Amino acid sequence: MKKLLIAALALGTASLAQAHEVWIERGANGAAQIWLGEPELPIPAGGDPAFPSLKAPKLVGATAAQTRGAGYIEVALPPGDVRAWDDDVFKPWDEDGKKAGVIYYARSGRSEAKAVMPLELAPVAANGDRFVLTRDGRPVADSEVSLVSPGRWQLALKTDASGQVALPALHEKGRYILKASVKEEGDFTLPAGKVAILHRTTTTSFVN
Repeated sequence: MKKLLIAALALGTASLAQAHEVWIERGANGAAQIWLGEPELPIPAGGDPAFPSLKAPKLVGATAAQTRGAGYIEVALPPGDVRAWDDDVFKPWDEDGKKAGVIYYARSGRSEAKAVMPLELAPVAANGDRFVLTRDGRPVADSEVSLVSPGRWQLALKTDASGQVALPALHEKGRYILKASVKEEGDFTLPAGKVAILHRTTTTSFVN
């Protein structure tokens, strides 16, 4: 019975980690809001049940106080692109007989045509509709990318040989989210311990 419970808990962690994303969007007051959840699904009142696992995401190139809201962490930042990452959201789980973990990367805005984080979806041209997925600055070809609309429909895309993906015509007004993931195997150290499988997940949100 104890082994079954441990297995169920491990499966639950794996499912949460692989189904969830961290993303950033601007609130009505202009502050950056860092969310954890499934952006293609309606957000429950008070936020996603896993939100308490998002404790202290690290801002890239900025320092500001973090305030917890109803399902998001709010940070007062000036206008412009915002980036954050977190390698300590979910504890490692068992996957294919190995320990696995996840690192989340998130970006809001498309005014800067450059990638800064280890895994990032950046516009090829400022405010453009073509994005490039890069891993440590190198394009990631033939990789799945998903686009989530303001109405929460989801469109499956794929990067080309140059790591780029072109968005379709966007007729719906509001916040869109691009998301992608890569899986790596090796020897990695996360705050919660060593893992042999590392999932990296990245999102870029922008307003149309």
